[in-house]
Amino acid sequence: MEESTKVIAKKLGERIRVLRVEKGLSQEQLGERSGLHTNYIGQVERGEKNVTIESLLKIARSLEIPLEQLFHSVDPLDPKTEIGQIVMMLSERPVSDHALVLTLMKTVFAWEDEKRK
Repeated sequence: MEESTKVIAKKLGERIRVLRVEKGLSQEQLGERSGLHTNYIGQVERGEKNVTIESLLKIARSLEIPLEQLFHSVDPLDPKTEIGQIVMMLSERPVSDHALVLTLMKTVFAWEDEKRK
């Protein structure tokens, strides 16, 4: 694998591991749900395999998440920008926190809009 591909595979594997653990699944359980071999799941999580889109789709469905959610922290926005920092912070938090942050943001923005009236 080319060096940049290795970095992406490693980040993607780490993301899959985090999501799997958040769901309380073992590698074996994820393998059973997705129809992929347990060894393959381990290799993907360690970034040793250049995983196919088909396998990623199986993994995402097994984790009950949209496919694009697997890529949220693989190629994040520039961390020097405010939006990049927000994305990075959210990507490091459990998925359950995302809804909480969204609700909080909507509340703050609604409050700011009311203040301006």
